[in-house]
Amino acid sequence: MRRRRLIVLVVAVLAILGAYGFAVAAAGRVRGTAGETADSYFRAWRAGDVRGMARLVYQPPSDFVSRHLALTRDLDVEKIELRPGAVKGTGEGTAEVPFTGTRTLREFGVWPFAGTLRLAVRDKVWKVLWAPETLHPLLAGGGALEIVDLPLARVEMLTSEGDRIPHDSYADAYLDRLAAEFAGAAGGRALVATAPGKPEQRLLTKALDPGRQRTTLSRPVQAAAARALDGVEDAAVVALRPSSGEVVAVADRLADGQSAFDTLYPPGSTFKTITAAALLGAGLDPAAELPCPGDYQIPFHRAFQNAGLQDHGTVTFADAFALSCNTTFVEQATTRLGPGELRDAAGEWGFGRALPTGVGGTCGTMEEPEDEDVLGADAIGQGTVQATPLCMAAVAAAVQSGTWRSPRLLPEKEARRVDGPQPEPVEPDQGVVEALRGMMAAVVDHGTASQAGLPAGVAGKTGTAETPDGADHGWFIGYRDDLAFCVFVRHGGAGRTAALPIAARFLNGL
Repeated sequence: MRRRRLIVLVVAVLAILGAYGFAVAAAGRVRGTAGETADSYFRAWRAGDVRGMARLVYQPPSDFVSRHLALTRDLDVEKIELRPGAVKGTGEGTAEVPFTGTRTLREFGVWPFAGTLRLAVRDKVWKVLWAPETLHPLLAGGGALEIVDLPLARVEMLTSEGDRIPHDSYADAYLDRLAAEFAGAAGGRALVATAPGKPEQRLLTKALDPGRQRTTLSRPVQAAAARALDGVEDAAVVALRPSSGEVVAVADRLADGQSAFDTLYPPGSTFKTITAAALLGAGLDPAAELPCPGDYQIPFHRAFQNAGLQDHGTVTFADAFALSCNTTFVEQATTRLGPGELRDAAGEWGFGRALPTGVGGTCGTMEEPEDEDVLGADAIGQGTVQATPLCMAAVAAAVQSGTWRSPRLLPEKEARRVDGPQPEPVEPDQGVVEALRGMMAAVVDHGTASQAGLPAGVAGKTGTAETPDGADHGWFIGYRDDLAFCVFVRHGGAGRTAALPIAARFLNGL
């Protein structure tokens, strides 16, 4: 009897101990597995359920949701794919899951990445231990991912034939200004990673095609102009197509920020082309015989001299032009032209106008002569007269074609879009134009440009301009067939010795 009571007692004790052990085991049990939590996290991530992801994270940061949504928005993520690997135990109650994935970005396409999902038991539940690098490894340590604009795309400027501009063309200043007019808002976009203390890392790039834009420059003419200036400092060559006004060459080696399109200089005797036009328009015949003394004084006013005080005796008006007789032109201008007539003639040949080439430009200026002294100086391209090399090339082009046209560096439609409407063409008196052609031909035949090595068919006018700040400027303007040009050498000396050799190299190089 006593033994039976003992057995019952033992059984009761064992039952109590068993119940206690079960309760202890139940109390220490971990709910779920690392693999189940990882699967749930990846499933929510694929579905874009950021709040569902947050519930699986141990103590998620307050910006967990906004950070995920911002990255998707800022990178313009269209789709995400995730490929988890096998769960790996890394210690008691810790594990990790390596994974690979791709984000499809609207601008860049598929972008692969890899990462590691870390997990641990927290409060008897497997939780994700989230850090910024879980979202992307490059976000570790304060890193950031963003899409940025690339610098402006430079449009490639081409010749009128569609070729690249010749190397060392001396036209870069003009081409750079043109290219800026056609640059897009950005050169493209790039996905970059930044991190404190580290250089920016460009991950993906989508560059825009900068495009190409034809200019009016002619490859062979531009090359010839540039080679004519090799070894010459502070000089420029501008060439135009008289029939259209197109700038077919601009080789500019002017120093100190000067420009063949924008900087005004005294044009010297090249301006006699316009003075001659005014005198012809006033009735002076090219065959009229006129005195060309070495010096001449306007009655009761100042004296003027020819270069070297050369006295050519009595010559025709055409030969006075060919020999560049200052004294003849001063006398005829001050005795035959009324107030304002020379300035009006200059306006007919482009002076006083802006030249919307595509990069801007100006022709020339001349004030109303206040007395005969000023008129005499203006008549020979001194005094108040100022002009750009571009302007004087346009004067030569107008003589060749019989029509003054505004020069342009771009096709007409593009030039109008960039620089505004072109000035209307002007047709001077055709009798005056015809006479000027003969007079400019005489300059090369037996005048100041004779025996200079110019090819056959060239007509032109030399010019030497006195300056207040140094040596004389040398000029030569002219044309041959459908090509007009101006050669200008700043402080280079006489036009015959400074500008003519460059013109000969240029024309013989075509």
